Amino acid sequence: MRAANMILALVLLATACGGGAAAPTTTASTTLPPTTTTTTLPPTTTTTTLPPTTTTTTLPPTTTTTTTTTLPPTTTTTTTTTTLPPTTTTTTTTTTLPPTTTTTTTTTTLPPRPPTIDELLALDRPLNLAHAGGDQDHPHSTMYAFRRAAEAGVDLLEMDVRITADGVLVVHHDADVFGTTGGEGVVAEMTVAELQALDNAWWWSPTCWPCRDLADGDYPFRGVRTGVVEPPEGFTPDDFRIETFRSVAEAFPTLALDVEIKNRDDHAEAAIAALVADLDDLDRRDSVVVVSFSSDVVAAFREVAPDVATSPGTDEMIAWILGGETLGDHPVVQVPPNYDGIEVLMEAFFTAVEEAGVEVWVWPDSTDQEAGDFYAELLDLGIDGIIAGRPAAFEQVLQDGGYVD
Repeated sequence: MRAANMILALVLLATACGGGAAAPTTTASTTLPPTTTTTTLPPTTTTTTLPPTTTTTTLPPTTTTTTTTTLPPTTTTTTTTTTLPPTTTTTTTTTTLPPTTTTTTTTTTLPPRPPTIDELLALDRPLNLAHAGGDQDHPHSTMYAFRRAAEAGVDLLEMDVRITADGVLVVHHDADVFGTTGGEGVVAEMTVAELQALDNAWWWSPTCWPCRDLADGDYPFRGVRTGVVEPPEGFTPDDFRIETFRSVAEAFPTLALDVEIKNRDDHAEAAIAALVADLDDLDRRDSVVVVSFSSDVVAAFREVAPDVATSPGTDEMIAWILGGETLGDHPVVQVPPNYDGIEVLMEAFFTAVEEAGVEVWVWPDSTDQEAGDFYAELLDLGIDGIIAGRPAAFEQVLQDGGYVD
């Protein structure tokens, strides 16, 4: 661009300086196209060559001095006491166990059960039955007596039952209450509450039973029921009252029972119904023998409970032994050594027993017979069970004879 401008200036100058007259002025207008000038310069390389430089440094001579210091041997004892602050260490242990299989065993504890009558008879040894709980050793038909008999190791508890005015079966021998309580009244005409208010050990004495003419001091349990006298250790006044059959059966779940129905009159039907109901409620049909002096009562009971073991009544026994009639379906017969002055345990009786294939249980018919020597004599006769007034003494006979441990 600068070159173009310079050319234009030269042209104008030439025109202005021309010689001669002045020519007419002509104004020319020239339009030049834009000019682009590109100048390419070669690359420039500058090389500077310096002469080599040599630097010489002269150091003064040096002297090396070696100093050897010999020190005496030293012993250094260092005691370091480090007091650390109390520390709490938390250890987390993670244990990875292999997969396990869990086996759950369920144990069902069943309530205690008494042996069945069939199981007892299959023992093939004499059985010990506690008459009224052992009335020669303890107050007749009391819970106290039954507990003492159980402690002695008896096989069965023998008891008598009667129906009350309010339809409850109670354990009592006589029709009235005087014989054991000294009170007045008939069992069938009294309620359970009235009966249980009485002292059921009033007349019992260890020196003479039943004796009712002894001094007051000869009746050691008189007044226990009413709270006048302290009960023996481990017992209560209630253990000396007239007890219900159900209560006795519940109190001794591992003992079989021998039950005599005492009602033979219009109350017999109610007594039978109450007994069957109690046996069913307690699931006791297979662990009880039912007996009565009345053959009619036994027959009536068998009509409603044919699966319960029974013993024959007096009339059936006489017809069987003396009349030659067939004995009913009874697994056991219960007899005294003598009946109305007649000896029962004779050869003819044992022959009939063998033919019928039944067991024989004997109850002594006098206090003189309630002794170990007489019990042993009965065993020598082959008796299968004794309804003993002194069950502890009979248990000792069984042990001495090797029948039981």
